Amino acid sequence: MKIIAFNHLTGVLKESVISPKRGNLQLYLIGRYPGCDLILNSPKVSRVHAIILRFEENYYFIDLASSNGSRINNQGVEFKQKYILNAGDTVRISDFVILFEEINHKSQPYWFLKPKNTNTSKEATLNSNDQLILHCSQVIDETHDVKTFRLVSSQPKLFDNYKPGQFVTLDLEINGKPVKRSYSISSTPSRPHNLEITVKRVPSPADALNIPAGLVSNWLHDRFTVNSPLKVSPAMGNFTCFDHTNEKLLFISAGSGITPMMSMSRWLYDLKADADVIFIHSAKTVRDIIFCQELELMASRYPKFQLAITLTGSHHPTWSAYTGRLNKSMLQKIAPDFKERTAYVCGPDGFRSNVKEALKEIKFPMSSYHEESFGSAKKQKKVLSSAKPEIQRQSEFFCANTIQATTSKIVDQASNSQITDVVVFTKSQKEIVCDPEETILEAAQRERIELPYGCKMGACGQCKLYKLSGKVLYEEDVNCEEDHVLTCIAKAKGRVIIED
Repeated sequence: MKIIAFNHLTGVLKESVISPKRGNLQLYLIGRYPGCDLILNSPKVSRVHAIILRFEENYYFIDLASSNGSRINNQGVEFKQKYILNAGDTVRISDFVILFEEINHKSQPYWFLKPKNTNTSKEATLNSNDQLILHCSQVIDETHDVKTFRLVSSQPKLFDNYKPGQFVTLDLEINGKPVKRSYSISSTPSRPHNLEITVKRVPSPADALNIPAGLVSNWLHDRFTVNSPLKVSPAMGNFTCFDHTNEKLLFISAGSGITPMMSMSRWLYDLKADADVIFIHSAKTVRDIIFCQELELMASRYPKFQLAITLTGSHHPTWSAYTGRLNKSMLQKIAPDFKERTAYVCGPDGFRSNVKEALKEIKFPMSSYHEESFGSAKKQKKVLSSAKPEIQRQSEFFCANTIQATTSKIVDQASNSQITDVVVFTKSQKEIVCDPEETILEAAQRERIELPYGCKMGACGQCKLYKLSGKVLYEEDVNCEEDHVLTCIAKAKGRVIIED
């Protein structure tokens, strides 16, 4: 086990290795006493502050009743209690952040260091077709409104077969109703003993209190605790550096959009890859920077990992880094070789739109641009008239076992109505009027029509249905057959007939 200690105030960096020795028991002392194995020179550190105990291939952290205490993964620890350590865990002692990592002597291009092949691993189940029942082993407070939920399986399983940057879909029941939400995985397949999702609490917008707060995110913050079970669908998504071979990468994120970037960064860092990474993150204030200490540690340890943070809100006068919204001038200054890089952008809609436009203006090669939506603000729906237009239906339309689009006739007599977007669901025998700003899935849910869905981003394919006729619109190009529709992102244009 390799130990890296970093003092973010003084810049002191120390490394040490716990080498396995003969015998079952091995002690490793941490403190300011000269005889300790890891010496931390600070008056806030006790003479012998803590020990790491190696016993039967496991490592344990024990705080020896120190004066100022210790924190593991930002959680306080009790004195003289054993806490098991895994690669990737961090311990905070005074101003020191200590990272534990497995020794890896590989130094190959990162695209040669792929997660284990799932076809030959019985333990790797995250990409199987079956849902997993996981349990929460730890809740980590990342910021004042962001938590990381560490998930493990009740049976020994390795989560090493997903791609860094992918997401999982949670299948929950809240207030008696089934709910699905997708969250990017913030952990990395190079640390396969658990799976982590990092979730930000979502309040109602200050200027639109009628828009509901984040249902699932807030439920996780308030109700999901250690030992709670969670049903998780397989990892999905194409937002990953796993499949691309460019050594020079540009990660750009805002807010909780940092989570897939962190998964990819941790993966590259753990593999000691030769990738050249510039990581730009935008946050409102210092207290809103997610994974701040770990990012600083990675930047100090990994010569090819450059970190730049810009604050868009209030900041302390001593803040010497970037301020304001990310713009083309900042991009050119931070990454002067941007044209040589592959860009990955994740954040709210407005942020992604602004970054994309700035990159276009400075002639970035958009064929090397990849983005993932994250925390997109819901558009406020227009209020539809409760008086629905009278619809005349031919009875044989809903009686036939197989619907032929060429013979179906539904006549809308509401000639005076401005509303022309209509979706017909053949099996449900329902017809609904769609608002121009809502997706087919949103319109169906408004009318209490149950349709399958997963990620709500058009990536997982669970919402795909057979389209008998009609035209739908997508905001971006999608990989969907002409006779099918991705209801979670498609908007009806005119009359659309769907087999639900």
